[in-house]
Amino acid sequence: AAEDFVRPFRLQEAPLFRAALVKEAEESHLLLVDMHHITSDGVSVGTLIREFSELYANRMLAPLRIQYKDYAVWQQAFKHGEAYNRQEAYWLKQLDGELPV
Repeated sequence: AAEDFVRPFRLQEAPLFRAALVKEAEESHLLLVDMHHITSDGVSVGTLIREFSELYANRMLAPLRIQYKDYAVWQQAFKHGEAYNRQEAYWLKQLDGELPV
């Protein structure tokens, strides 16, 4: 089942994450997960494994304290602040003029 499940990803096509539940017997199943490495890092894979384990043990996941939309709001606020303006000015100065090849 695993050999049939795993196949190459095409970056220009979704999905880059696949999961399937395969029934082996009446009370035996396999959860197959395949993801392109571009979609995750060591921390996110660890979180995914931990959360799958919690769900498998029939435990509820703790509610999220923050979500990605919170981060997006923080980033937008940062972009309109003085620290961002100083950093942008610094890098524009560093990269001004002819850049080496």
